[in-house]
Amino acid sequence: MGEPHRLLQDKTLFAIFFEQSTRTRNSMEAGMTQLGGHAHDLTPDKMQITHGEVARDTAIILSRMGHGIACRNCFYGVGKKYLNELAANATVPVMSLQDDVYHPFQGLADLMTIFEHFGKEPKGLKVTISWAYADTHSKPLSVPQTQILLFPRYGIDVTVAHPKEFPLSKNIVDKAYKNAEAGGGSLKFTNSMDEAFEGAHIVIPKNWGGFGFYDVDQYLQNETGCKKEMKGNLDKYKSWICNDKRIKLADKHVKLMHALPADRGNEVTDEILDNPDISIVFDEAENRLHTAKAIMALTM
Repeated sequence: MGEPHRLLQDKTLFAIFFEQSTRTRNSMEAGMTQLGGHAHDLTPDKMQITHGEVARDTAIILSRMGHGIACRNCFYGVGKKYLNELAANATVPVMSLQDDVYHPFQGLADLMTIFEHFGKEPKGLKVTISWAYADTHSKPLSVPQTQILLFPRYGIDVTVAHPKEFPLSKNIVDKAYKNAEAGGGSLKFTNSMDEAFEGAHIVIPKNWGGFGFYDVDQYLQNETGCKKEMKGNLDKYKSWICNDKRIKLADKHVKLMHALPADRGNEVTDEILDNPDISIVFDEAENRLHTAKAIMALTM
């Protein structure tokens, strides 16, 4: 701690954000500074992306000017394709800062947090990932999908709870079952938040949109209609909240995790989120910095 580690001296990262960001943007910028380099904070309105420049051209040009490209693009049916196009044409490392399918940086920070609080051999740990109500916006599937792919590989037993109208993508669930079989963990699903909380060592109450209810083409062809249907379904499940009653169903030493920002009073109560004996969300957020630095140092 406190020792200089300028592993990326004078190197440049181009970080492109199609959406808002607090933890991801600042962990990348601060991380590059601490590693001795510099991160460019880019958004489409600062670039010719707004005027139609394609991912291929952006990737080629930025590759000639710096040492790494990172991008967040979470638009359903679009984001991962855009990142894949960047990666296919770049000659420097391309890092996903979240797309519509995966959030790898968050997943690694989550895993680091679990290791810190439960040890590096988490086999048999019960983690509950539960859909929760939120009235802000339809959040991507990428966080829970990354978690179900990653956690069972380390022997963790994962339970996912969600209303039937808010499933995860079937192809990701199929991959997660295979990962669980290979890693010695387990994966199961329920439509009951209470059932999922029973005996859990970690609970992760997190809203996500009903994108998995539609295939990509169906959604893109009728985006307005699908969003209206999702909103109608959302309002039926306002009782899906992590509160004191539910937390008492979990293990007596249960910990709360959340990628943040949490929708306070909807996804989780202030009483639980701000309880230092339960909530480890700020450890989790801090670990976004440490894992981001590790990834950048390793790849760049």
